[in-house]
Amino acid sequence: MPQYNILGDDLQYLRVNLAQGEQFYADAGHTVMKNVTVSMQTRMRGGLLGGLKRALTGGTFFVTEFYGPGELILSGIFPGKVVPISLEGRPILAEAHSFLGAESTVQYDSTLARLTAGLLGGEGLFLAKFSGVGNVFLHAYGGLIEKYLSPGETIQVEASHLMAFEQGMNYSVQLVGGLRSILFAHEGLFFVTITGPGKVWLHTLTAEQLVSALIPYLPSGQQGGFGFNI
Repeated sequence: MPQYNILGDDLQYLRVNLAQGEQFYADAGHTVMKNVTVSMQTRMRGGLLGGLKRALTGGTFFVTEFYGPGELILSGIFPGKVVPISLEGRPILAEAHSFLGAESTVQYDSTLARLTAGLLGGEGLFLAKFSGVGNVFLHAYGGLIEKYLSPGETIQVEASHLMAFEQGMNYSVQLVGGLRSILFAHEGLFFVTITGPGKVWLHTLTAEQLVSALIPYLPSGQQGGFGFNI
């Protein structure tokens, strides 16, 4: 079984040690370094259909597979925490952008979400689904909040802060707050109402919040797109 270390404080990264014959796969674009003894291959895990379904969730079409022996280091693209989740037969549904990597025994698929949750929650019609037995690693933007909900216990989460939850939990999307809250308090328009039993993972920062905070510091002419003034 691969050995793992989560290192760092506010900018965490994952170190994976693979023995001969051990495998690990990761979302494309997260590799920091590897030993020369670690071989790698970019593949459509699950075939063409699997790649298309991942793309629908907002994930990458291809994944990168690594084969030991040797050391591998992966990191997220935003400040945050690496989140290890041990699957023991109960799948999880997750925001695809949070996926970092997983053991080869974990299946990476997608599932059709409720129409309102998919459209209004910002994740399209599909959510990433991880099932099987083994370890999957997600990357929480900013801080990490883990909550176990007892049977019948319900929380409301601003949609973009919901990172993952166990499959089988009841959830729906609702409009929370009036027009004043939306315009002047800058609160999210839609909240996910989710009910236990089960575990929920939340992140305290979203990509939209980070971008909004950086916009005032961008040079003039770069705030509206990807063009550059020379």
